[in-house]
Amino acid sequence: MAAVLDTIDATRCPLCGEQNRCAMEVARETGEPQAPCWCMAADFRNAPLAAVPEEKRGKACICARCAAGAPADS
Repeated sequence: MAAVLDTIDATRCPLCGEQNRCAMEVARETGEPQAPCWCMAADFRNAPLAAVPEEKRGKACICARCAAGAPADS
């Protein structure tokens, strides 16, 4: 399990791999206060949360596109 945790990038969406732009993660890494994260006002009803791999759940935020349930760009 330690190897899995070492490979998780908390700044990337665990579904599509794109930047998740998580203000809370930026604040944690930099120690600098951030404006409220986009996710605080997001609607997650269409998010495919069940598709997040078990080992990444609670470790990295999904991105706004995945939260909206939009397909990844080809």
